[in-house]
Amino acid sequence: MAKQITSILVANRGEIARRVFATARRLGLRTVAVYSEADADAAHVRDADEAICIGPAPARESYLVGEKIIKAAKQAKADAIHPGYGFLSENADFAEAVAKAKLTWIGPPPAAIRAMGLKDAAKALMQKAGVPVTPGYLGEDQDEARLAKEAKRIGYPVLIKAVAGGGGKGMRRVDDPKQFSAALAAAKREAAASFGDDRVLLETYVTRPRHIEVQVFGDSHGNVVHLFERDCSLQRRHQKVIEEAPAPGMDAATREAVTSAAVRAAQAVGYVGAGTVEFIADASQGLRPDRIWFMEMNTRLQVEHPVTEMVTGLDLVEWQIRVAAGELLPLGQDQITLTGHAVEARLYAENPQTGFLPSTGGLEHFHLPHNVRCDSGVIEGGEITPFYDPMIAKLIAYADTREQALADLAEACDAVEVWPVKTNACFLARCLEQPGFIAGDVDTGFIERNLEELTAAHEPSSAALAAAAAAAMIAEESGVTEEAPSPWRDLAGFRLNAPPETGVRLFLEGKPVMAHGRPDAQPRSVLLDEDGHIVVFEAGEAIAFSLHPPSADMAEGAAGDGQVRSPMPGKVTNVVVKPGQTVAKGAPLLTLEAMKMEHAMTAPFDGRVEELAVKAGDQVAEGAVLVRLSAA
Repeated sequence: MAKQITSILVANRGEIARRVFATARRLGLRTVAVYSEADADAAHVRDADEAICIGPAPARESYLVGEKIIKAAKQAKADAIHPGYGFLSENADFAEAVAKAKLTWIGPPPAAIRAMGLKDAAKALMQKAGVPVTPGYLGEDQDEARLAKEAKRIGYPVLIKAVAGGGGKGMRRVDDPKQFSAALAAAKREAAASFGDDRVLLETYVTRPRHIEVQVFGDSHGNVVHLFERDCSLQRRHQKVIEEAPAPGMDAATREAVTSAAVRAAQAVGYVGAGTVEFIADASQGLRPDRIWFMEMNTRLQVEHPVTEMVTGLDLVEWQIRVAAGELLPLGQDQITLTGHAVEARLYAENPQTGFLPSTGGLEHFHLPHNVRCDSGVIEGGEITPFYDPMIAKLIAYADTREQALADLAEACDAVEVWPVKTNACFLARCLEQPGFIAGDVDTGFIERNLEELTAAHEPSSAALAAAAAAAMIAEESGVTEEAPSPWRDLAGFRLNAPPETGVRLFLEGKPVMAHGRPDAQPRSVLLDEDGHIVVFEAGEAIAFSLHPPSADMAEGAAGDGQVRSPMPGKVTNVVVKPGQTVAKGAPLLTLEAMKMEHAMTAPFDGRVEELAVKAGDQVAEGAVLVRLSAA
């Protein structure tokens, strides 16, 4: 029987909340947001017809508290709750509580969530349903010695995966038995922190794996269809970076094998709503039906669902709402078509040149390109906090061919302008422009193999230097730099048969550079921030020039004083050194958890630990001293 849905509360934040609200508004439904104290001025709060605060910034006190969300839904007189992805989206207890509160749950049945939520049980279930699964260990015995024995039986390299995990959390690749104990401990810590469950399973590690997944949809009348496949092989630390549909190199026979296996998987658990069945493929000999295995099922809408929307012309959120209301699937399998090619890039607030450490702070300047679809979770003037996932937007390009879609998306990534928060836009553009990726020769190790080239510092072009010089002249003329003597007017001169050109001495990362610009130039994509930086946007990067040399204190700090400082607010989860211990350059010192991920802090040079300023469990602020070293 169809249910009446007139208003929807989204139990989430950021980009996915805004995405659901967009479809709800188009369908004429009232929208309700929930928010933590840290998100009071967030974009998703502004988008909604009504917004209700559900607690402090930490997710465990707000977005992960089901009782508060249900109370907010009742207060706002919402009919239904959409969980988005992450947070409580795959929590069967929450889904049951929503139904018990006589609200409509826009998601799969709790039984299906439970069946697929634990990876070991899900694999056993898939084996019974005739779905091929990867070889490994799914046992209940979690003793370290037993796990090490099973890893030896499977053969290295092995993959440790959190039983209750997803999104790369609680996952470690181990190439050598000597690394197993440390990798297991790290995986268990991350799993416990992310899911409240530190149990793991083991899988054989496919040396050239491709990540292929199939979008499935079921309704409450027993119908299940697939919406073709996606390729999510471009990953870093087991987290997806670029996704596309269809998968390059996918032939008809392999597509039939993988999509029919996905439908069987959904049918085996009585699936209703949107779900994604993930497979791992051995790419060493191209995609083949006999070399693709079930990995896991995500019982929710995926981050990368837009690429499926683009190649099918369907709104998956609308399908979710209609199915939750008790309607039949809008289309049958034969009516769903695949046209063109779509590619998505995840824009993160992180710095690829510092090991992809998260970047936090205010978005003084935030501009996304107009040539592609942009699903953004933030707006200019907003703030990136350390409390949540650092993804700030998704850029999605669609074209008739894969080559054109890749080119369009690379151009879009080049056009991203964000300041002062760092982003991975330049890194994304470089990935999209890699000849191997364009040729479709890709696997999940692609980024790691090309990491040095993909993360190299961007060298400003002559055009960027000219724009910086022109901006410096404008700043001087407007009085911005009146407190300091002009460093360029005495360098002005003329070239034969050419307009006058001015040489400007600027500083880039503390080093002097000569920039030449014309006084009448009108710089584009340039701004002067409150600290006096001239910021030029180029190739997805924000290049910050200074008008004056760094102070003596800054120069001393840049040279390295032995103090290892926290690059962001976070929690110390593990300390592996002691005062007096000798360490080599690059050796791990401690582990810092921020934005739901662990980050290893390493020694900047060979030395001795003179002081340990923190212990496991400590919360630290950005810039806090963690360890002090002396040179060896």
